[in-house]
Amino acid sequence: MSIHYEMHSELSTPPSKASTPEILVSAVLHLMSHYTVNSINAEGEAACVKLASVIEKHLQALSELPELAPVLRATCQQLSEQWATLVDRNLCQPRKPKRFSWLM
Repeated sequence: MSIHYEMHSELSTPPSKASTPEILVSAVLHLMSHYTVNSINAEGEAACVKLASVIEKHLQALSELPELAPVLRATCQQLSEQWATLVDRNLCQPRKPKRFSWLM
């Protein structure tokens, strides 16, 4: 059985500038924990690229908030770049066919 993370509309849309930093931090921590928990599902497939992309967008939005401390903005910017690299790397890899998919 495959584990799928259902994207909620409030978490899957890019965060707005009007969002409070606390809500963005809460959302990105929640998303990161789901990504980690589901990093390898039952079929051994890689974690969801879409979820990684949403994490990257939240981190980027946090890095652009002027009310955050400079060290926190810099950390979010660095993490955003790392997540973007992960997304790019996973998008470029061809998907492995599921075992016995040719039977269906």
